[in-house]
Amino acid sequence: MGAQHTRGFSDPDDTVRGPGLISRRVTLGAHTVSRATHEPGWRWSTQASSVGAAEWCQTHHVGYALSGSLHVVMADGTEFDVTTGSVFDIPPGHDAWVTGDTPYETLDWVGARSWLANRSASSGILATVLFTDVVDSSGEARRRGDLAWSDVNATLDERTRDLVVEFGGEVVKSTGDGALAVFDGAARAVRCGIELVSTAPHLGLAIRVGIHTGEVETIAGDVHGLAVHEAARVLAAAAPGEVLVSEVTRVIAGGAGLAFGDRGNHDLKGIGSRRLFAATRSG
Repeated sequence: MGAQHTRGFSDPDDTVRGPGLISRRVTLGAHTVSRATHEPGWRWSTQASSVGAAEWCQTHHVGYALSGSLHVVMADGTEFDVTTGSVFDIPPGHDAWVTGDTPYETLDWVGARSWLANRSASSGILATVLFTDVVDSSGEARRRGDLAWSDVNATLDERTRDLVVEFGGEVVKSTGDGALAVFDGAARAVRCGIELVSTAPHLGLAIRVGIHTGEVETIAGDVHGLAVHEAARVLAAAAPGEVLVSEVTRVIAGGAGLAFGDRGNHDLKGIGSRRLFAATRSG
């Protein structure tokens, strides 16, 4: 199925409700847009505390005012109004309130995801993130030819999905020459990774696996968060046929019939230095 190109607010990914406020969010590809309605009398500093937000809004808002008007006061004392038909750019560190008797309704395309961030953070879940990657996939495609490579890659994808389900996980998406999956148990994720690298040679392939455990947020069927990025960086450090895991995953997975070889500290791009371990079956 091709990429989705349109979305509607009638079936939002998330809805935030508070006193005098409702905000619906939809995500399309890498973009999140919110449609928010603020009732007359709504003010950030007096109403936002009910949804766990700070006294000064720390979100950067860029969008379009569909109706109503808003008075904005910045922490440095700057004041301005946003009125119907205005495109607005409101920096972080502000208070704001609806003026007049008309609801203030907006479309936000910057700040939509972080709007009322404290509330959103509470929807995160702890998960073990697993990435797979075919070693030298470009070379494999060149040697086998497009048709043969397409067939073997499809077979690997099918086997990956079967094994992930067998170990109690869920494949979030294919990455072209690999997969992204999540598990609610670290040990099962590691055992699945070991099985995956053992299965690939039957297809004449070598794969690598990277695993990390942390908090993720599910949006429109995809997973987001620093834990996802860190798992991808762990994957990049893995050798062919290796299941490489972060230290937190090793600790959580415990024994469970697993052994972990210390691979030392690795400088993970954009993450920092992390101690990584190669996982195998014990005994």
